[in-house]
Amino acid sequence: MQVNVTTRHCEIDEALEERARAVAERIGSVALRPIECTVLFDADGQVQVAELRLRDARGESYIGRGEAENHRTALDRAEDKLRRQLQSASGRARHARREEAAEG
Repeated sequence: MQVNVTTRHCEIDEALEERARAVAERIGSVALRPIECTVLFDADGQVQVAELRLRDARGESYIGRGEAENHRTALDRAEDKLRRQLQSASGRARHARREEAAEG
């Protein structure tokens, strides 16, 4: 999976960039056939924002956005939100496959 780390209106240190790449890889292990994950860091006034955007092979896009006093906490919040979306999508896909198997 390709991982891109981008900053807007702020700068991040190398340790945070490595953490963002590790989070993206962890999230990729939950997703079904991930292709690309973009981690975006931004500063909106005093609020630090982290956004995770994941795209899978079916063309589905999932976005998790976290806001906090620092980028690390914002990244953790974005990861939690995206993880919930991916687990929900994974559950729906499994349920659909079970229904198809029962019908066929």
